[in-house]
Amino acid sequence: MNKRYQVFISSTYVDLKEERNEVMAALLELDCFPSGMELFPAADDTQWEVIKSIIDNCDYYVLILGGRYGSVNKEGISYTELEYDYAIKKGIPTISFLHANIENLSVSKSEKTDLGKEKLIEFRNKVQKKLCKFWNSPQELGSVVSRSLIQLIKTKPAIGWVKADNVLTADSANEILSLRKKIEELEKKDDFEPKGTEELKQGYDFFNLNYTFSVKDTEKVNSGPFGFEDIFDRGQSYQAKSKSINWNDIFYSISPLMINEATESDLMVSINQLIESKEKTEIEKNFENSITYNFKIISEDFHTIIIQLRALKLIIKNEKKRRVDDSNTYWSLSKYGDNLMTKMRALKK
Repeated sequence: MNKRYQVFISSTYVDLKEERNEVMAALLELDCFPSGMELFPAADDTQWEVIKSIIDNCDYYVLILGGRYGSVNKEGISYTELEYDYAIKKGIPTISFLHANIENLSVSKSEKTDLGKEKLIEFRNKVQKKLCKFWNSPQELGSVVSRSLIQLIKTKPAIGWVKADNVLTADSANEILSLRKKIEELEKKDDFEPKGTEELKQGYDFFNLNYTFSVKDTEKVNSGPFGFEDIFDRGQSYQAKSKSINWNDIFYSISPLMINEATESDLMVSINQLIESKEKTEIEKNFENSITYNFKIISEDFHTIIIQLRALKLIIKNEKKRRVDDSNTYWSLSKYGDNLMTKMRALKK
């Protein structure tokens, strides 16, 4: 069933108009309903009851905190902080976004009184005790809100909203329940190797992995010990080598990154670290007075690893809707891959 979520955006008003617009655009791209204080820019105690009812009807709460504490009630507490405290009290899934460098903000976007600055700092300290992210520009804020909300929806699913004609009938609910039971039965079989992968290299089969690394010789230029041509520049050399690594070691190394999801860049960094951990000590024995660094798998072999793990049905490509400016490819563990990782890495008595 296609759900849409209502998200309350809480912030000071005048100084964060551009930032709120970016956040609302990000929410609309995720098919969410944004709502919040822009409906009541001149908050007072009478409107506070209305605001609370709006928060009650929201699935998620987003706080944007810049350099101002905001308008306060008779007790000297800002309405932004009141909204935040109320959302926390009601147990609404909440995530906050704090400006990373409030000291660099213009005077018009900063607190002018010592009391206001003191209350802002206290509020920021309170917010940082729970889930929060940081931002420096409106564009960066829109991007980080989009990524963070996707993850929040995944980890803390809310009720959401559906069109009236999509509401389940009793027969539909019973059918779904029956299908869920069948899925549970199938999931019990996920410990077994998927069909169609028997002829593929896997487990303790080896993969000849090619990589490059750099050597820095602080005393003199040496010829390469592996028979490869060295290109030296200011005491640095570029080397190429290969290493046979079994598929279990590769999957063991990168699988935790994909418990939720990971970009291909994240996976490549992990494989580079695996190569360095296996090769660095032995290689440096052949290079006196030198250091080795910058271990990198060649692109073709990296893509072979991704294709092989996908063919083994250990990983799946994520097809979630993302912001237009996010061109990354994301990978997650399949159910079978998650079970295999748990078997390989979970500590036993």
